[in-house]
Amino acid sequence: MDISAERILIDRVLSGDTEAFAPLVEEHQRMVYNLALRMLRNPQNAQDAAQDAFLRAFRSLSKFRGESSFSVWLYRLTSNICLDALRKSKRAGKVVSLYPDDDDEGRMLDLPDTAPLPEESAERQENIECVRAAMKSLSPEHREILMLREVDGLNYAEIAEQLNINEGTVKSRINRAKLALRRELEKSGNFSPFDSSNKTEGGMNT
Repeated sequence: MDISAERILIDRVLSGDTEAFAPLVEEHQRMVYNLALRMLRNPQNAQDAAQDAFLRAFRSLSKFRGESSFSVWLYRLTSNICLDALRKSKRAGKVVSLYPDDDDEGRMLDLPDTAPLPEESAERQENIECVRAAMKSLSPEHREILMLREVDGLNYAEIAEQLNINEGTVKSRINRAKLALRRELEKSGNFSPFDSSNKTEGGMNT
């Protein structure tokens, strides 16, 4: 669906045609749910967050000014809902897992896709667990921006658009997040996945 078609639907909703919101939900529900699942790591929580996101989008649609695409506006709204859920979960003493057991495991380390030897497999799994544990200790903001960069593979401009911040803020926030992650890993006596001597702009080192 192009921007002009979305604008027509939005105008119809604002004019009182509530049924015109359904095509917007159908167009973006996969994106919203996948984002919530990546951030919350729980299908039921992700479903609840997605429903909340569309409900809030409907109620606050008059605030959408068209300065960005509807998908970007909805992405930010969903992200904020998930961040709030993570903060509440942390205050309640609950642990939110970064990865499900059978999904994105190992992607943060971007390890080679060749068949490893048994001892290499054990080391790989140990490294994954170290990073996973360290990520849990980061703030929701740091965890989110690392996931956008290292898991989703977005570049600085794309992250800036999604979070509605400038690229300079993206770079500094990523650097702070990586520093925080490095400190957590070193605090526990584990390796650091970042090496400034050979780190490229494309992603994390191993």
